[in-house]
Amino acid sequence: MSELNPAIKQLLHDGTVIPAHPLALNEERKLDEKYQRALSRYYIASGAGGIAVGVHSTQFEIREEKYGLFEPVLRMAMEEVKAAAIDRPFAMVAGIVGDTEQAVAEATLAKELGYDLGLLSAGGLGDWSEKDLIKRAEKVAEVIPIFGFYLQPSAGGRLLSYDFWKDFADIPNVQAIKMAPFNRYQSLDVVRAVCSSSRHEEIALYTGNDDNIVADLLTPFTFVVDGKKVTKKVVGGLLGHWAVWTTKAVALMERIKECRDNDSRGIQELLELGVQITDSNAVIFDPKHQFKGCIPGIHEVLRRQGLLKGTWCLNPNEVLSPGQSEEIDRVYNAYPWLNDDEFVANNLEKFLS
Repeated sequence: MSELNPAIKQLLHDGTVIPAHPLALNEERKLDEKYQRALSRYYIASGAGGIAVGVHSTQFEIREEKYGLFEPVLRMAMEEVKAAAIDRPFAMVAGIVGDTEQAVAEATLAKELGYDLGLLSAGGLGDWSEKDLIKRAEKVAEVIPIFGFYLQPSAGGRLLSYDFWKDFADIPNVQAIKMAPFNRYQSLDVVRAVCSSSRHEEIALYTGNDDNIVADLLTPFTFVVDGKKVTKKVVGGLLGHWAVWTTKAVALMERIKECRDNDSRGIQELLELGVQITDSNAVIFDPKHQFKGCIPGIHEVLRRQGLLKGTWCLNPNEVLSPGQSEEIDRVYNAYPWLNDDEFVANNLEKFLS
């Protein structure tokens, strides 16, 4: 079993910002290496605690044979991290999907490239039993430490029960779980399951609920297990939303930690900020159109900043929804303190060099 670097484990449990890395394409829908590397440099310079590559925001289609982008995209991100010679722990997370054979192969590649963890999704496996999904996770855990992932059905995921998450938490090499069902009941299933596991202190909980980031990070989750209270906190986030305005996400994470460490001082202001972030996320992630414009929405913000040349996706049908660009204008005007355009503008030349 491959063990997690203790410094990365400590980072995960302290709580950090992990953006979900997008895919940079040119107008021919081919990989734009210059901008792909620029994005990695931006996240590193932003003070993020890691990056997740090959995940939903990187577009699951990168694995298709006609594109063949899974290995190149993972490798480029790792090359940029090594070139940056970062003097702090930095978690490299690789997205892992597919049946057991594919998942183990992806985990093996990620490990060979130097990735710390595999973000294991059950996307596309809607007809598998939960017991078979657990067996698959156990096989992957033998290759690489696992970051669990509850992906919402509208983004290709599936519903998973409390019992599944209880069994999942008991797998020895599960190190963290990202909750992204965008649903309070389903998120509670995960937290309650982890609290009920003998490994509850070994697993770091991360929000992937881009619609509820701040509240997730401020809430202590307490359950009674065998007559005793067990409390877990969502310590950090692995988020597509944090692929944009990342320096502000890092600053937000620090404010939330200060609030948690100081008897909730400043919680009112943070909750107000949380509503503004959710309003912005509604525009970028496009729930109005069942999240169809989610990835193009991320791309559009990065395009406006100069970090991408366009909003192109591998799937030509994946485009901004009607009115989405105008709504991005609205939140830019309403909440100028949420963007980090000035930081990007001051560093863009360096990112692109």
